[in-house]
Amino acid sequence: MTKYYRVASSKIHGRGLFARRDICGGFLLGICKTKPAHTAGLHTLTLPDGRLIDVTCTLKYINHSKSANVIYYDDYSVVALRDIAAGEELLHDYGDDWD
Repeated sequence: MTKYYRVASSKIHGRGLFARRDICGGFLLGICKTKPAHTAGLHTLTLPDGRLIDVTCTLKYINHSKSANVIYYDDYSVVALRDIAAGEELLHDYGDDWD
């Protein structure tokens, strides 16, 4: 799947994930590789039940934005919410606590 995105400098937060090519809405970008976490870190997701998991794959570089173009699903899949142009940063809405 990495042929669809790359890590690069982000104006939003240090490093980010960017589309290498045009991506169609609904496209599965990948499944997050994770491990349990005991404390929140830079690449930690909080699950609805309060458990913490660290994302350990390249998808961890998806930054937060209220103008999200990707979504994380409960099975840790990451899917494009809309068409994404080559060069565009991949963004997820992490919720109100991230503003």
